[in-house]
Amino acid sequence: MSTPNAVGRPTPITAATVRQRPTSMPVHKYRPYEAVEIPDRTWPGNRITKAPRWLSTDLRDGNQALIDPMSPARKRAMFDLLVSMGYKEIEVGFPASGETDFAFVRSIIEEGAIPEDVTISVLTQAREELIERTVESLRGAARASVHLYNATAPTFRRVVFRGSKEQIRQIAVDGTRLVMEYADKILGDETVFGYQYSPEIFTDTELDFALEVCESVMDVWQPEEGREIILNLPATVERSTPSTHADRFEWMSRNLSRREYVCLSVHPHNDRGTAVAAAELALMAGADRIEGCLFGQGERTGNVDLVTLGMNLFSQGVDPQIDFSQIDEIRRTAEYCNQMEVHPRHPYVGDLVYTSFSGSHQDAIKKGFDAMEADAAAQGPGVTVDDLEWAVPYLPIDPKDVGRSYEAVIRVNSQSGKGGVAYVLKNDHKLDLPRRMQIEFSKIIQAKTDAEGGEVTPREIWGIFEDEYLPTPDNAWGRITLRSAQTSTSSDGTDTLTVEAAVDGAETVLTGTGNGPISAFFDALAAVGVDARLLDYTEHTMSEGASAQAASYIECAIDGKVLWGIGIDANTTRASLKAVVSAVNRATR
Repeated sequence: MSTPNAVGRPTPITAATVRQRPTSMPVHKYRPYEAVEIPDRTWPGNRITKAPRWLSTDLRDGNQALIDPMSPARKRAMFDLLVSMGYKEIEVGFPASGETDFAFVRSIIEEGAIPEDVTISVLTQAREELIERTVESLRGAARASVHLYNATAPTFRRVVFRGSKEQIRQIAVDGTRLVMEYADKILGDETVFGYQYSPEIFTDTELDFALEVCESVMDVWQPEEGREIILNLPATVERSTPSTHADRFEWMSRNLSRREYVCLSVHPHNDRGTAVAAAELALMAGADRIEGCLFGQGERTGNVDLVTLGMNLFSQGVDPQIDFSQIDEIRRTAEYCNQMEVHPRHPYVGDLVYTSFSGSHQDAIKKGFDAMEADAAAQGPGVTVDDLEWAVPYLPIDPKDVGRSYEAVIRVNSQSGKGGVAYVLKNDHKLDLPRRMQIEFSKIIQAKTDAEGGEVTPREIWGIFEDEYLPTPDNAWGRITLRSAQTSTSSDGTDTLTVEAAVDGAETVLTGTGNGPISAFFDALAAVGVDARLLDYTEHTMSEGASAQAASYIECAIDGKVLWGIGIDANTTRASLKAVVSAVNRATR
C-alpha cells in the first residue's frame, strides 16, 4: 500500500519510485550483438502473404538432440508422419555419421517410401571420405540433395579450426567441388540432384565474410535457370533480437549475386526464446525457406517450431500448405518418436491451450460462441459458424479446425496423458483410446517404469494393456466371464437382456431391463451385487469390411470407483457388454 503524502492522498507510483538494483551477475563477460546498418531497410513494412518452402530436420537435427536417438521403427514413423502432413523437403539424416543413419536412408529409398514429389536431404561435413559416403547413401533416389556445412564464425576460426579466413573459405569451395564430383560419379540420370550450403554460425560471422564464402561456393556450383542453390544461413546459436536477424537476411538478400537462382533458407535455434519471431521476420526480409522441427525439438533450447510457424500462418488466413487438422495425432506420433512430451502450454497443441480457468474468460468465450451461432442463423438457412470469420474471445483459432473442441479440452485439462503410449496402441493395435482412458492407462505404465526403470517396449505396453483390460484364456481373471447375450425390445421401447455368464466360477443366467443393452446389463448385474453407473461411452471400428471388429470403451462408476473397460468384438452390442465386464472385473481385481 502506498504511503499518504502531505495532503493525505496516496503517493503515485512513477518511474522515480520504482528503482531496479544492480545485480552481482558478471555481465562484463558478455558483449552486445552488432547492429546492421541498413538505413533504408524494407522488411518492417512487409507482410507474409504465402507459405514459404518448408524443410523438416526432425530426423537429423531433431534426432541428434535426443537422449535416446530414434530406433529405425520410430524414424520411419516420423518420416511417414512428415510425408502425410505435406512436407516436400525432409532432411533424413547424417549418413556418414554411422551405420544407423546410412541404413535408414537406404531403407526408405529401397522400400519405395519416398513419394515422387518429396526431396530427401542428407547432411555432411566438408571432408572427402564423408562426402563420398553421404552421396553413396542416395544411390537410386528420385529426388535428393546434399547439405554441406562448415563453421565460419571468428571464434570457430580461432579456437576450433585455427585457420584463416582464406582457409575456411577454401574448405567450403573444396567441399562443394567434391559433392559435385561424387554426385556425377555415383548418381545416375534418374536422380534429380540439388545442393545446399550453410556457413555455420552465420549469426556470429561477419556479414561480408559470409557473403564472400557463399559467393565462392556459387562460383563452383554455378547456379542458373533450372539449377538453383540453397544457401542456408543458420542461427546455430541465437544471438540477437529477431529484428537484427531480419536485418542480416535483408543485407544478404540484397548483396548476393545471382539472387534469382538462390533459395535463401532460414535455420533458427531458440537460445533467446525468439526463434519463431526470427523466422517470420527473416521471411519478411527476403528469405524463401524455413528449416525446423515439429514442436521445436532440437539441441539446447531447440530448433524453430514448424507447427507454431505453420499455425501462425493459418490463424492469419494464409494456407500453410501443411496439414495440421489432426494436431493431437501429430503430437502423439512426435512424442512416441522423440520419447519426449509436448508441454501442456505449447502453442496450438498443448492440453491447456484452448482452456480458460478464469470465470470471466469462460463467460466471454461462451458469449462469443453464442454470438457466432446467432450471426450464422441471421444470414439464412444453410449458413453455419464454419462459414463465418472466426471471432471468439480468447481463442485465436477454432479448436475444431485442428481436431479439438472446447468442451473436450476442458475434460482433460487437469492432467495430461502419455502420447507415446496412446500412439503405440493406435498404430499397432488400432485402438483409439478416449483421452481420459489414456490418462488412466498411462498411470499404470508410469507405475511400472517407476518400479522397474528402463524403457517399456511396444510389446510390453500391449502385454500390460491386455493384462489390465482384456483377460485371455491364458490369463483369466475377474468375477464375470461373458458367454452369450440376447436382447429383445418391447413395444414401449424397453430392452430386455438375457446373459449367460460365469459369475464367481458358477454358470449363471442374468436378466435385466433398461433403455438399451448397456442399461439392461447394469440392471442384470445388480442381482449379483454390482452397483454400476454409466459415465461415458464411445466406440469405433478397427478395420473395414464385413469381418471388421468394433472396440467399445465404457467409463463406469462401480461401487464408488471410476474405471474404464474395453470390449472388442465383431458385434457392437457384444463389444459394449464386454467393455462393461472389463470395468466390473477391474473393480474387484
